[in-house]
Amino acid sequence: METKKNESGFARNTSAQQGTWWLAAVTVITMLAFAANSLFTRMALRTTPIDPATFAAGRLMAGALTLAIIIGMKRQRPGVSSHGLLSATLLFVYAAAFSFAYRGMDTGAGALVLFASAQLLMIGFGYARGEKTNLWGVALALAGLIVFLSPSDAAPPLGDATLMVVAGLAWGGFSLVSRTDGSPVLGTANSFLLAAPLALTLLWLWRHELHYDPTGMLYAALSGGVTSALGYVVWYWVRVRMAAITAGTVQLSVPVLSAVLGVLVLGETLSAKSAVAAILVLLGVALTTRATRTAAQA
Repeated sequence: METKKNESGFARNTSAQQGTWWLAAVTVITMLAFAANSLFTRMALRTTPIDPATFAAGRLMAGALTLAIIIGMKRQRPGVSSHGLLSATLLFVYAAAFSFAYRGMDTGAGALVLFASAQLLMIGFGYARGEKTNLWGVALALAGLIVFLSPSDAAPPLGDATLMVVAGLAWGGFSLVSRTDGSPVLGTANSFLLAAPLALTLLWLWRHELHYDPTGMLYAALSGGVTSALGYVVWYWVRVRMAAITAGTVQLSVPVLSAVLGVLVLGETLSAKSAVAAILVLLGVALTTRATRTAAQA
C-alpha cells in the first residue's frame, strides 16, 4: 500500500510540474507575441513603403476579423454600448499613435515608452482611488523615462516619443476600461469591431499620403490577427492561472524582448545610456506594481 501511495503522489507531482512548465511555455510565447507587435510595426515602416495610417487600419481590421471568427465559434454576439465605444476609441488612438510613433523610434525604445506610460497611468489611477503603492518606485520609473527621453544622440525624436506616450496612455486607459467587461474576449472583440469605422476614417483623412504595400500589409495582418487578437485571447487564459503579482511582473519582459528582437532582426543598437534608463524604468515599475498588488491582496 505504501508503494501505491508513493506512486500516486509521484504521479500527482509530475502532473503538477507538467502543468507549471506548460503555463510557463505559453506565457513566454504570449510575451514574445506582444513584443512582436513592436517588431512587425517597425519592420513594416522601416523596410516597406507602407504608411502608418494604412498599417494601423490593416492591423485593426485583421484583429477585428480574427476576433469576430473566435466569438462566432463561441456563439457570442457583439454589441454596441457607451462603454464599448469608449473602449474602441481608446484602442483606435493607441493603434494609430503607435504606428505613427514607430516611424522614428527603434523597436525596444518604442516598447519601453509605451509600457512605462501605460503602467504609470494605471498605477496613478489606482493611487487616486486610494490604493497603496511604492512612491519611490514611481519616482524611479519616471526618472528613468526622463533620462531615456532627454536630448542626446541616442534619444528618440521628441515628436515620435510624444506620440508613443499618447499610445501608452490610450493603451493604459483601454486596459482600465476593459477590466469591467464580463467576458474579456467578447469585450476585446467589440472594441476591435467598433474601432474599424474609426480606422476607415483615418484612411480618409490620410488619403493623400497612403502607400499600399503587400509586404507591409502582411506585417499588419500578422500584428492584428496573430500577435494582437490571438495574443490577447491566450493572455486572458494565462492570466487567470497565475498570481496577480506574477501576471504584472512578467509583462516587464516585453520591452526587453522587443529590444532583443530589434537587435537580432533589424540590427538596431542600444546605447549605454538607454540601457541604464530602461533598467531604471523597469525596476521602478516592478517595485510599484508589486507594492500596489500586495497591498490590494492584504
